[in-house]
Amino acid sequence: MTIETQEDVEALKRIGKIVSLTLQTMLDAARPGMTTRELDQIGERLLANYGAQSAPRLAYNFPGATCISINEQAAHGIPGDRVIRAGDVLNVDVSAELDGYFADNGGTIVVPPSTPQKTRLCHAARAALNEAMKVARAGQRISAIERTAKTYGFRVIENLGSHGVGRSLHEEPEHIPGYFDPSDPRILHEGMVITIEPFLSTKSRIVDEAADGWTLEGVKGNLSAQYEHTMIITPGAPIVVTVH
Repeated sequence: MTIETQEDVEALKRIGKIVSLTLQTMLDAARPGMTTRELDQIGERLLANYGAQSAPRLAYNFPGATCISINEQAAHGIPGDRVIRAGDVLNVDVSAELDGYFADNGGTIVVPPSTPQKTRLCHAARAALNEAMKVARAGQRISAIERTAKTYGFRVIENLGSHGVGRSLHEEPEHIPGYFDPSDPRILHEGMVITIEPFLSTKSRIVDEAADGWTLEGVKGNLSAQYEHTMIITPGAPIVVTVH
């Protein structure tokens, strides 16, 4: 999507605020002993209260309102009977539609108690997002976040990345890698609507589809973290819509 009117901007901000509030409420509500289905139901009720629709359900018939991934699961985890436990690295990804506009955001927490490695992993993923946003402006190449990952001693998951969004959940550019690709000549342009979502991990560079057909998992013992915002590219700092 490319922004054409101020109404486009305001509509993206409306749905962006909704998914931001929903994500924060879910992360705050996560407790040991709760199932991921129970956590997802909190998000489902909030989206319904705001008049929004779950984007993965709308676009792909995903079997949940949100994606909830734990520990070895990097993305697209199906909410279900898995019990959240103390020490879990918990990722929640909330995307939704309102009035024909889509926004997407995600975040990761460690359900207390944490460890130095888990805390550092989450900090590194958030730092990678912040660093990528600093250079996300019109005329620049689509930025990688690999340098930040290496600084903290982690890996980038190469088959997950950022993407276009706005009028649908996934748009052009379909895949924005989190690693430097010298053969990729694409640049950002003013008005482009994209996500930036670094996926950092302790062991895995590639994640594989689980038997459920949705969940993407790393190798045994891998931990990963993801943070994500939806933003509008400008000649200066991007307009981040997934805030509240």
